[in-house]
Amino acid sequence: MAAPLYRAPRGTQDILPDEQPWWRFVLSRAEALAARFGYRRIDTPVFEQAGLFVRSVGAGTDIVEKETYTFADRGGEEMTLRPEGTAPVCRAYIEHGMHTWPQPVRLYYICPIFRYERPQAGRYRQHHQFGVEAIGDPSPAVDAEVIEVGWLFLTDPGQGLGLEGLRLYVNSIGCPQDRPAYVARLRAHYEPLLPRLCPDCQGRRFPKAPLRLLDCKEEGCRVLTGDAPRSVDFLCPPCREHWEALLGFLKALGIPFTEDHRLVRGLDYYTRTVFEVQPPEERAQAVLMGGGRYDGLLQELGGRPTPGVGFGAGVERLVLQVKRQAIPVPPDRPPDAVVAYADAASFPQAFLLASRLRRAGLTALLAPQRSLKGQLRWAAAVKARYAVIVGEEEGRRGGVAVKEMETGAQREVALEGVAAALSS
Repeated sequence: MAAPLYRAPRGTQDILPDEQPWWRFVLSRAEALAARFGYRRIDTPVFEQAGLFVRSVGAGTDIVEKETYTFADRGGEEMTLRPEGTAPVCRAYIEHGMHTWPQPVRLYYICPIFRYERPQAGRYRQHHQFGVEAIGDPSPAVDAEVIEVGWLFLTDPGQGLGLEGLRLYVNSIGCPQDRPAYVARLRAHYEPLLPRLCPDCQGRRFPKAPLRLLDCKEEGCRVLTGDAPRSVDFLCPPCREHWEALLGFLKALGIPFTEDHRLVRGLDYYTRTVFEVQPPEERAQAVLMGGGRYDGLLQELGGRPTPGVGFGAGVERLVLQVKRQAIPVPPDRPPDAVVAYADAASFPQAFLLASRLRRAGLTALLAPQRSLKGQLRWAAAVKARYAVIVGEEEGRRGGVAVKEMETGAQREVALEGVAAALSS
């Protein structure tokens, strides 16, 4: 019986070596820019107690009801693979007493995220996210700072990815005190439209989470959101002041934005500011970055009342966008040298020479055991800069042959000077 042919699970991917330059470019720019704004890295577990996400994300959301990977561990406790990054960071903030640190606490993370979604371009069941969180300061200036981090990361050609044609959408959904009047008005607007809504909006969103009506991705539902009530028209005076101050800060920073009253984001913990950045294709499924303020989340998770704001950006979508826009990325550095050998008797010396070159800080590969001509073809295939050939004749003189692969030029170099010759 033939062994089964195993493949990567549906909705996942292998990130092969040839793909790594794009990933390295995106993630290195993310880390460098986050550090420039004073954000420090945090890593949380891949799985958490399931209740963390029910309390934070919301029991009626698509994520909790349809998309989480939840399982009972061997002790019978319900665990969930991380479906988003903010709740675990807030749990860590509470658990480790970060309220005693200078506020706001600025954190960033790069981690895998797990959601059972229908796979498509840029959307995977295991994907990766770069996110930042600023916890402990309610100022709209911090909202503007978080948006600036994301905007520069995406668009700045010197510090960030240099993507073009992106659009930033912002909205304020107010605070819990604003919500009842707005929800009542939203229900009244949608009630006569119920027969035209998708089954999910009719049976679940309208009765349980009416704000999610504005977030539905079905085209038939989206066309009905144009004249829906605007949340900004129901803001209390403090929320109105916060909203207007944020818009003023964004204008002062020169960050272009569009107010979008349909923007609510798909998580229950958001308050006041919400925002998204979309690519030129204008597809809601292709949001490159999204986030907002979550002033009630830490208290909901058992901490003291603590404001917070942050964003998450999908790395796979960013890599796809970098490729689409032909942004140049630094390639992998080719090997400095392949150490070849003219005959079997020279192999031990070649083996030791390859080790010496690596210890001198060079990238050196030992050629596979084949003819010298085959070894040199292999050196060309791996794009080595040099082939260092250990042979009997040069060995008697205490040297080796160094061949420059691009030009074919060859010279003899003393054995003790090979590392220096390759470094020049």
